[in-house]
Formats: sequence, structure tokens, C-alpha cells
Amino acid sequence: MFDDASLDDPQALNTIDDELRRIAGWGAEVRRAHTAAADVLAQVDQMDRPRAIIASGPHGRLFRAVLEPVCPVPFVVWPYGGLPAWAGPLDLVVVVCPEGDREEEVVAAAEARRRGCSLLVAAPEGSQLHTAAAGRETCFLPAGSADTTALAVPVLCALHLLGLGPEVEAEPVAEALDQVAKDCSPSVESDANPAKNVALALADSTPVVWGGSVLAARAARRVAESLRAASGRPAVAGDDAQLVPLLAGAPEADIFADPFEDGASELRPALVILDDGTEPAIAAAARRRLEEAAERASVRVQPVLAVEGSQMARFATLLATGRYAAAYLGLGLGRQD
Repeated sequence: MFDDASLDDPQALNTIDDELRRIAGWGAEVRRAHTAAADVLAQVDQMDRPRAIIASGPHGRLFRAVLEPVCPVPFVVWPYGGLPAWAGPLDLVVVVCPEGDREEEVVAAAEARRRGCSLLVAAPEGSQLHTAAAGRETCFLPAGSADTTALAVPVLCALHLLGLGPEVEAEPVAEALDQVAKDCSPSVESDANPAKNVALALADSTPVVWGGSVLAARAARRVAESLRAASGRPAVAGDDAQLVPLLAGAPEADIFADPFEDGASELRPALVILDDGTEPAIAAAARRRLEEAAERASVRVQPVLAVEGSQMARFATLLATGRYAAAYLGLGLGRQD
């Protein structure tokens, strides 16, 4: 059973204080990551346009979400080991690894050097990845944070300076995260706290998360991961073709149901819509289909808004709000341990 009162109980909230502090410090992580890379960024200049950009490793999808709509060259995410067979001296390989010693990233960087590719690498100084990537054609950004999203900001700044992506500034992203920390603070009561509202909407439900823009869709996948981990329930993110059948097939609501007898399999879905204010027309149509399916099935719809600031600031706002919501959901379900 979900304990609504725990979300505004200082004693209960104290049990998730460490997690809430980590999320609240996200803005500071962005500033640290940018500060560590500032000297290198000040020397970055436009390069000869590469034939293609290859983002190696599991973090490449975020870069694709930001760059793909405007990047002047083909952009490929390669989450596997090594590099695609065609990668060569005309291509730029991007490798980001906060740990600095993951084998997949180290191997990718070494392979890129062997093939003569240009490299843009973010990792701790002196790490295995730093050593493997060192070379004349490498732009190395020292990692000032172990947080992947924070570390992505200076990498995106470098790609802009290289003439390959949109302008991204660290401070507006950090300020947006600071604002989320204020709005979603444990001291802000449920009726005025967007993250607690999401947790309450999901209290007795299976989360179904959707984002309309490319970045909001990426945020939806990350938020669904956080909700799964916090609740122990399945949480799904996807496009409307995948999610409409889940909403349409929701079990019929039963106001006389006994929650102690009805197991988790009887939980009904709740639709969380991540809205960054940049939905293209095709996404607006998809949203209408989802909302209509939810209405027909009497499924609750919970919007999460981030409609101000840059693309990355909006993405970070959605992601941070989702992380707060997951923490509060876990608390209400008694899973904070």
C-alpha cells in the first residue's frame, strides 16, 4: 500500500535524504564538469568537417537526440564494442566514460587511434581511456564529474565549437536543475510539488511514460528506468504505437477492489507525458492518440512540463523531475531501503 502521508513527513523523508541530496546537487555537477573542461574548450576551434560522427558506448543516444536534427554530417550511435567497419581517418569518434576504465570505451578509443580517426573524449585525467586516446588528433576533456548527463554538457559545448552541433551553455542547464531542486524539494508539500504529484499519480499504477520530441522521448526512457528501480514495478517508455495498446488493454477499474487481495498484476497503467514544449506536428498527433486511448480506458494522465530554456535545460528538467518522482514513489511504497 502507498503511504501518501510519508511524502510530507519529515521523519520519513529523512530516510531518502541521501538520494534527494544527490539529485539536488545535479546543477553543481554540471558546473564542476564545465569548469574542469573550460581550459580545453577555450582552445577548441572549428575543424574540417568530418564525413560522419560516431558516438561510441552506451551514452551516445543523448548526443544523437541533441545533434541529429541539426548536425551537418551523418551521426551514428555505436553502443557495441569497437567501431563500425567503415570508420576511418575522415570520421570523428566521440567517447564519454566517467569511470575512465570501461573496457568497451577503452577499446573503441584505441581502435579509433589505430584507424586514424579524430577523437573527442571525456574521461578522468590519467585514466586508461585518457592513455588509450592520447594523440595529435584527440581533443581530450578532463572529467570534472562522475555524472554522465553533467559530463555530456561540455562534450556538447565542444561539438558546437567544432561546428557540428547547436550551442549549449552549462550555466542555464545548471540553473534549470537548481530550480527543479527548489520546486521538488522535500520541504515543498505535495499539493505544490510536481515530483510528489507524479509519485501520487503512480501510487497504485504501472507507469507508462511518453515524450513527444526527440529529447523528451530520451528523457522518458531514462525516467522509466528510474521508476522501475524505485518501485519494483514494470515501467514502460516508447512511442504511441507501442503504448496505445497498453492503455487500451488496461483492466477495467473496480472501485470495490481490495488492494490486499488484488496483486500487482491488477495494477492499472497511468500515463506520464513529458512535455518540453517542442513537439513536432507528428508528435502532437501521437499525443492526441495516447490521450484519447487513456480517456477511453479511464486511465489517469499526469503531465510533466519543462517549456522554458534551452533544449538541454528542458531535457535536464524533465529528467531531474522524474528522478525526484521516483525517489518519492519508492518512499511511499516503503522501498527506500
